[in-house]
Amino acid sequence: MTIDLHRLTREFVLGESFDPPTIKTYVQSLEELLNSLSPKTIKERNKIQIAKQHVKEIRRRARRLEERLKILEEQITVLEEKKGK
Repeated sequence: MTIDLHRLTREFVLGESFDPPTIKTYVQSLEELLNSLSPKTIKERNKIQIAKQHVKEIRRRARRLEERLKILEEQITVLEEKKGK
């Protein structure tokens, strides 16, 4: 197997191999930001705790949506295969 260095370099330089961020990436970034905050007051601490709970719920719901999407894509594949016969 040969490696096409020219293609790899072009993709890297031009950003052609760049994958757009996923919802998991955004949630992880938000969670890291919340963990890095150091609240000065009890009110701020409570707000951060609520935000962390919301992030946790977003992560849970996003996982459910991804699972549902996977199931629907599999169903579409099966239907297309049946239609093609």
